[in-house]
Amino acid sequence: MTKNVNETDVAQNEFPKQEQPEPGLQKKMTPVPDDGSTSYIGHGRLKNKKALITGGDSGIGRAVAIAYAHEGADVVLNYLPAEEEDAQDVKNIVTNLGRRIALVPGDLRQETFSQQLVAQAVSFFGDFDILVLVAGKQHAVFDIEDLSTDQLVDTYTTNVFSLVWLIKAALPHLNKAGSIITTSSVQAKKPLPYLVDYASTKAAIRNITESLAKQLAPRNIRVNCVAPGPIWTPFQIAGGQPQEKVPELGKNTAMGRPGQPAEVAGAYVYLASGDATYVTGETIHVAGG
Repeated sequence: MTKNVNETDVAQNEFPKQEQPEPGLQKKMTPVPDDGSTSYIGHGRLKNKKALITGGDSGIGRAVAIAYAHEGADVVLNYLPAEEEDAQDVKNIVTNLGRRIALVPGDLRQETFSQQLVAQAVSFFGDFDILVLVAGKQHAVFDIEDLSTDQLVDTYTTNVFSLVWLIKAALPHLNKAGSIITTSSVQAKKPLPYLVDYASTKAAIRNITESLAKQLAPRNIRVNCVAPGPIWTPFQIAGGQPQEKVPELGKNTAMGRPGQPAEVAGAYVYLASGDATYVTGETIHVAGG
């Protein structure tokens, strides 16, 4: 769990226009997102569990990795080579919490690498308990006539195809009562007009989650999903949002602000924990209302 967020401080935080080349670095954002390294309080709910996490260098994936370490898990993190600086920060945090961590940079758009990632995870800590799929691509395009085939293929390959490849590779190595957690979005149901490709992949992920939950339940493997809303991550400033919309991020939610990655991580902890042994095929929305 996380400590209570000081709502006054959050409301007063400014999220100024800022831009980085894709995929973006968390440590260069203003303000730097809360990854839970100092705010998350663990209770041993994942003691000695082993988790493979994609997109773990920054944003939600980073917060999940840190929360899992706080809860007693060892982790293998995947991320793009350009995100090495952020990934090294996560490694230091997890190591200081007394947990084991391996960093495996690489591009999930390559099926062979997705298979190698699982193999390296197994080499590091043997068969594992939790597969968390967070890595994704989001790039705003206002006019579908400007949506290139290259971007369309990249978005679907990153968000959907790699998810299937990784699950296929991981299944023989998931321990009894294993947990697979995917990442959808509020965009799956309420898509913005400039996220045609991204939003449709998130709807596909939710559908895949529900199908696989039924398919894998007889094997005692649970498959669930987290659907975040507007969360302050490098996604937002590396092409995911138009620059003029960055200061307005999250203001249309009931809470009137964007969420922090640390505020999402608890959902991933719950779904991986013994508290959720009768939960499968479900989607938890963390979207500010």
